[in-house]
Amino acid sequence: MKILMVLTSHSELGNTGKKTGFWLEEFAAPYYVFIDAGVSVTLASPQGGQPPLDPSSDASNAQTDATRRFKLDAAAQDGLAHTVKLASVTAGEFDAVFYPGGHGPLWDLANDKHSIALIEAMDRTGKPVALVCHAPGVLKNVTAADGSPW
Repeated sequence: MKILMVLTSHSELGNTGKKTGFWLEEFAAPYYVFIDAGVSVTLASPQGGQPPLDPSSDASNAQTDATRRFKLDAAAQDGLAHTVKLASVTAGEFDAVFYPGGHGPLWDLANDKHSIALIEAMDRTGKPVALVCHAPGVLKNVTAADGSPW
């Protein structure tokens, strides 16, 4: 089984001057569920490379077993530092797609034509699309096969 995890490339929380990005626990927990089950995981983001981490999700009071495991996992950190560009992947390569949360996806992935096309293609072929916390905001411009909002 092959799962694509799509992370944000957006790092600014609106006009607040605060940093945002993806939420570490919402990435790490499902990532290890997939990896531990023997699933092949590909990490992608709109710009490729290192996606921004919401600094609040890296605070000491936000740590979990999964985030602590991630901090000790050089291979996982390297994979995250080198996400592929979302434009370079196609739905046919994967059995499912997963979007971790955080505020970042609300800005870039909600309007990203590649993300929208990926979700629509997965839907039309009956493949699972999973989203956590703020990530459902990426569905803003996604339509079903009949043209209705997803």
